[in-house]
Amino acid sequence: MHILIAPDSFKGSLTAHEAASAIERGVLQALPDATIVRHPISDGGEGLVSVVTPVLRGRMMTTSVSGPLPGQRVDARWGLSADGSVALIEMAEAAGLPLVPLDRRDPKITTTYGVGELIKVALDAGISSVIIGIGGSATNDGGAGMAEALGVRFFDSSGNPVGRGGAALLNVAGVDIRGKDPRLNSVEVLVACDVQNTLCGELGASAVYGPQKGATLSDVALLDKALERYGTMIRSEMGIDVLEIPGGGAAGGLGAGLVAFCAGTLMRGIDLVLRVTEFEDRLHGVDLVITGEGKIDRQMQFGKALSGVIERARRCGVPVVAVVGAIEGPREQFINNDFLADLESLVDAQTSETDAIHNASMLLSEKTKVLLQRYLSRT
Repeated sequence: MHILIAPDSFKGSLTAHEAASAIERGVLQALPDATIVRHPISDGGEGLVSVVTPVLRGRMMTTSVSGPLPGQRVDARWGLSADGSVALIEMAEAAGLPLVPLDRRDPKITTTYGVGELIKVALDAGISSVIIGIGGSATNDGGAGMAEALGVRFFDSSGNPVGRGGAALLNVAGVDIRGKDPRLNSVEVLVACDVQNTLCGELGASAVYGPQKGATLSDVALLDKALERYGTMIRSEMGIDVLEIPGGGAAGGLGAGLVAFCAGTLMRGIDLVLRVTEFEDRLHGVDLVITGEGKIDRQMQFGKALSGVIERARRCGVPVVAVVGAIEGPREQFINNDFLADLESLVDAQTSETDAIHNASMLLSEKTKVLLQRYLSRT
């Protein structure tokens, strides 16, 4: 039996690679002669680089770049494919919320400059495409810092640089792209983005995500006004309307900045990951896919990793079973041969969520064995 193992991470307990290994152990306990291919996945958020780089037989790189706070330096990891054509970047490595101590979180001053530095380093490596995951940001600068690192200049009404951070955008009166790195014109920029928030307004970057980054109510109003001015200047001087782009408000507006200054294409994260790792090609000759993630709920069909795996397996006529950390709602609502052939959960009547987290690897192997034995008994 040819089995493809394709789990996402079990957040708080197992990486996608660790989950795949645990599932493999369970498969071999139930079916020692199985042929197994491991294909860990990511929904485009945390873990994008560590999951996709090995699938592309690439190597992990570390580069010192500017952090989100003024004067801060951080060591940011990124990936480079084996043939050197694809770079993989997580913006959180250079401008993520965990990089900012709780008492210093202030999106008025945090910057995406380091993200631009990572893109520049990738360009120096000679890539033809870059994949950027933009979850978990500490910033609200619309990607202006990123653009500045790539040669774009933002001026106030006196012709002076406006400075970095979300609040500085309130003074933007001019945008000069003449110094923008020309290599961006020949590089494909794909952006893993799973939110639909626009740049401004009550569902925009500042209002929805600003408070978790340290913004007060008055800060939110200021930052929203600043992003509106920024978007208006981009539209008037570059002819690109980023104010209404779904996903433009992702990562404090970095989504909009990547579209405006890097001709970025915003994509659902799992679609991007499965595309670049050629997941559908791996399905040829497969008898069963085993997938999994930390939790399954009614929203799983809207951007979660499992839904992407299941959609593609279904198109190829390959059945899918899943082992998840926990199930929200009745288990039976998810079991349908056209959707999931079977489902197991680490959390059950005998196992609490805390126990499941602490013993995730062992339980994942055990539950995989049970699931596979049950599935085989019915087929």
